[in-house]
Order: sequence, then C-alpha cells, then structure tokens
Amino acid sequence: MESADGQRGRDGGSQRRSPLDVIMSQIRRKRSASDRKPLGRFLSRTSDRTGIPEDAESQNKGQNPGVGASVQSERDAGWGRVCVFLQKLGKKADSRSLSLAHCDLTATDLLELASLVQFLPQLEEMDVSWNELIGGSLTTLTSHLQHVSGIRTLKLCSCRLNADDVAALGKALPSVPLLEVLDLSWNSSIGGSALQGLLGKLHPSLRELHLVDCQLTAVDAAALGGTVAVLPKICVLDVSCNPRLTQEVEAGGFKELAASLSHAVSLTTVRLQACGLTPDSLDALGNSLRCLPSVRELDLSCNKGLVGGLCRLSFHLPHITHLESLDLHLCCLTHTDLEALIQVLPSLTALTEVNVSSNKEAGGMVHQLVSVLPLTQMRRLPLNSCRLNEESFTALALVLPYLRSVDVSWCKVVGGRLPLLLDALQPSVIVELRLSSCGLTTDDLRHLAEVCRRGCVSSLRVLDLSYNGSVGDAGWSALFAAGGLGSLEEADVSLRPLTSAPCSAWLSALLGALPRMPALALLAMQRWTVGSQEGRQLQYSTKNRNIRLEWDPDVTGWKTSSQEESQPEEEEG
Repeated sequence: MESADGQRGRDGGSQRRSPLDVIMSQIRRKRSASDRKPLGRFLSRTSDRTGIPEDAESQNKGQNPGVGASVQSERDAGWGRVCVFLQKLGKKADSRSLSLAHCDLTATDLLELASLVQFLPQLEEMDVSWNELIGGSLTTLTSHLQHVSGIRTLKLCSCRLNADDVAALGKALPSVPLLEVLDLSWNSSIGGSALQGLLGKLHPSLRELHLVDCQLTAVDAAALGGTVAVLPKICVLDVSCNPRLTQEVEAGGFKELAASLSHAVSLTTVRLQACGLTPDSLDALGNSLRCLPSVRELDLSCNKGLVGGLCRLSFHLPHITHLESLDLHLCCLTHTDLEALIQVLPSLTALTEVNVSSNKEAGGMVHQLVSVLPLTQMRRLPLNSCRLNEESFTALALVLPYLRSVDVSWCKVVGGRLPLLLDALQPSVIVELRLSSCGLTTDDLRHLAEVCRRGCVSSLRVLDLSYNGSVGDAGWSALFAAGGLGSLEEADVSLRPLTSAPCSAWLSALLGALPRMPALALLAMQRWTVGSQEGRQLQYSTKNRNIRLEWDPDVTGWKTSSQEESQPEEEEG
C-alpha cells in the first residue's frame, strides 16, 4: 500500500519520485569523481548568483590535488542534491538560509533533509515552522546539527513537538554555539519538564527567545527567569499567550520571572500578551522594569485582568527612558487607568507608538491623550473599537499628519466625517489606512477619490474599506477611477458576513484601475456578487497580475476554472 508521504502533493501537484527518477539517482551515485568534475566547475562559477557555496580552496591547500578535487566534487554533488530536494518543495536553494515553513514536511522528508545539511556548512538560518507532521521525529534532524554549527536562527514553530523532540533539541544545542534566535512558539507540549531541560542548554550568544502559546506553567516561568537572568545578550523575550504563567499562583512562578528580568539588562523587547496578568503581576513587573532603561517595546495587550490596576505599573514607566512602543489594547482599561497613563506619558519622550485600541473608555479621552504625546515623532496611534465621539475624532486630526498608520475601524462617528481625517494626512507619510465598519457614505468615498487623484496618499500600501455596505455604486466607481494608488499592496472592500450586493456597476472601474496599481498583491472583495462572464474577467485580470483574490465564488453564482474542472459532468437524462 502506498504511504501517505507518497500521496501528498505540494503546490498543487504530486512530488512522488517516478521509477525513472530512482534509476537516474542510482546512476548518479555510481558516477566517478572525474565525471562529476565539470558540474563542480559550473557550480563554482555561478556561486555568486545562485547562492551555491564557494570552493573551499583554503581548506584543500596542502592536500594531494587528486584528493582535493575529489572532495570538491563530492561537495558539488551534495549541493546538487540540496537543489533537487528544495525544488521538489517549490523553494530556491540558498547556502545561508533554509526556509521550509508551510511545506507539509513529513518524517521522511525530515530524514532526507538531515542527510543533506552536511552540504550546507555556511547555513545561518533554518526555518521548518508550520510542519505539524514532523512532530515526534525531530531527533532525525537535530542529530546532524553539528554539520551546520554556524546557525544563528532556528525556527520550529507549530511543529507539534513533543517532550522527546525538545529533549533531542536540548542535546543538540551545544553543537550550535552561535545560535542567536530560537523560536519554538505554538508547540503546546513544550510546557512542563520538557522546557526546563532545554533552558539549561542555551548558549550565552542567544539574543531572542520566542515561546508563544507553549502552555508554559508557573514552574516554567520560574525556570525561565533563572535562565534569562544569566543570558548576557538576550534582547527579545516573547512568552505571549501563556495564561497558565499567572494562574498557578501557588508556585509564584511569574513573580520569580518578573524579578529575574531586572538582571537581563540587555532586554529591549518584552512581550506578555494574553498571559492573564493582574494588578499584582504589574507590581512585580514594574519593579524590574525600573532596572531596564533599554526596553524599547513593551506588550501587555489582551490582559483583561488589568482592569483598574494600571496605576500600579504607570508609576514605574518613567524609568523606561527609551520606550518606543507601548501596547495596551484589549485590556478593559477604565477611565482611571487611562488617567494614570496620561499622567506619565510626558515622561516617555521616545514614544512612537501607543496602542489603546479596543478599550471603549479610550474613545472619550483622545483629546487628553493627544495633548501629552510627542506628536512629531508618533507613527502609530490605533483607536479602532474605541467608541470615538465627535470631539475625539476632531482631536485625532492633530496627530494625523505624523502617523504612518491610521486605524479608526469600528468607529461609526467616522461616517460622514471622513474628509476631516483625509485632509490632515501627509502624502509622503501615511502607508496604512484602516476604515473597516465605519459607516462610510458615498460622499466619503468621493472625497477619498479626490484625495487619491491629487496624489495625497501616493505612499499608501494598505487600504481597508471593508464592511461599509452603505457606500453606493457611485462611490466605489469614483474611488477606482481616480488613480493615485500606485504603491497600494493590499485592498479590502469586503461586505459583512450574511450580506451580499452586486458589484457590476463599478467592476469595470476596478478592472481599469488594476494596471495602475502594479504593487497590488491582495484584493479582498468577499460577498460581492457578479455575473459569470464578469467573474471570469476579474479572475483572469487578477491572476494575470499575480494578485491574490479573496472572495466567494459560490455567492457570485459562477465557478472558478479550478472548480469547474473538479465538477463532474451531468449525465444526459
């Protein structure tokens, strides 16, 4: 019976080895070194253009010329095997970077990869993330890491690693002494004794440690704190989405982790998103942050337990003199919390981003917030889902000329007042504009079209106008006919779920605009309906320009070409 590995296809087609491939592979193995030498000369000459490893002539000096030629020939043949393996996965070979994320790798593939790493002595980055079928077989790869001792980045996110995999990785870490970035995020079996056995093997060279959603426990937190405290170069610590860190209070693990951070003086980024933080957690964290003036990014978002307790952190914030980004979105901040924050913001003179979005009380305090921010250096101030009122919306205009990203999604006050926002934007600054579910009107889009025509958003890369079904056909037509969006990379005009509307009236304007948007890579227009012929035209136009189209063919009443090919023909009655 054929194995599951053999049945699996990649990039839309099966990659099974044919009998001819097997025969040719055997022939290649039997070729002599002299037969392979011309290939070696060709690969050496093209190394600068293709990423093929350069000749190691310095290593061969003093050796018998015949032996040196044989060694080089073997290297060239090995590199050829690497190229063939990567080509099967739809990847290009690079002697310094190996990116195999989202490739549906199996244990068999991992075994083949392990046999090839010896031909990648210059490898610095390895990413095999999002390959869940390799869980339980990581030792196949880690047992060969000594061949790539120069690795600086290793990513194994979402690979369903188990305790044996983590133990095998820990055993192999001494063979990669230059490792700077280790990412094991989204592996739920890492939490517990598995992680504790790994932490002791980390090298002093480590600069980034990512353990997002790894089911870390309070005991893990205590062990992690002891490790971070002795890593002299650690800059980034991301333990987001680990709510058990603080739930098991009897272990006191999070407090030990927070206290240990005071010794990690090189930290620049601390991410504790969705870790179940409470006001008591902020006390412990704040005492350490006072000792870490080098921190530039602090993410405490999605911790709803902070409600009413932000003042216990704000007292310590002025000591983080280099803080550039503070993320507190979705923390259920109260009016008192926001007042405490506003009082310390003048002390944070390096700030470029403050995120208090998805905190409804923030909508009524925008004027106070803007009045204390260093406006000329602000780059992001997202206020989506903040219940903005007219006064807040007007106050926001003060900071808009400096922002690179503007997000006021889910704020109905924007509808009918969009010109006030658009007229404050600076053409060479704004790159992202999100106006989802803002109750926009046809006149709003006409004004946006005029702004585009004048070139005032020429640098815009992301435009989100989704869930604005109140806009009429004339508004959409005006927008796409205006031009001025040559830098746009992503556009979203989707309708709300459970709704639909025809787009035939403005589809021709959209199709005519596509050639004037050469950078466009994603177009989302879900739940818009269109006739069969127009749908095919849209599909052809986007596919011809390598634009990923997101919409619902089933809603439109027509089928894509791939759907038609898979649809069985009806039998004649």
